[in-house]
Amino acid sequence: MTEDLKSRTARTASLYFQNYTGERPFDLWRSFDKDLARELSMFITGQMYARERIPHATRQLITISALTVLERSEELKLHINAALNVGCKPKEIAEVIFQCGIYGGMPVVNQGLKVLRSTLTERGMWPLESEAE
Repeated sequence: MTEDLKSRTARTASLYFQNYTGERPFDLWRSFDKDLARELSMFITGQMYARERIPHATRQLITISALTVLERSEELKLHINAALNVGCKPKEIAEVIFQCGIYGGMPVVNQGLKVLRSTLTERGMWPLESEAE
C-alpha cells in the first residue's frame, strides 16, 4: 500500500463522509476484519471514488440512482450526504430520484424521497425553499 493511495483514500473519505452520523460501512467491516476493511476501503474509496474521470458530484448522483432503484436505503442516506458534501443541490438529488421511477417504479421513488427528506431534515435543510419556476 503506497502512501499516495492511503492519503487519497483519507482525502476522499473526508470529502464524501465528513459529518455523517450514521454507521459507515467501513466501521461495520472493521468490527469483523480490520485488514479486509482497510483493503476494501482502499479500493472503493481510494481507487474508485477518488477517480477524477467524472466529477465527484456526477459520481454521487449516479450512485444515488443505483441505490434508489436497488432500494438500499441505508447506503442511499450515506450517499445523499456525500452528494450534498460535494455540492449537489437537494433539487438535483430529488430529480435523480424521480428519474428512477421510469426504470424502478414509483415505490422506489417514494422511498428514495423519504430518505432524502430525512437526510435534509437532519442537516437543517428541510423544508426546501420554493423556487419560482
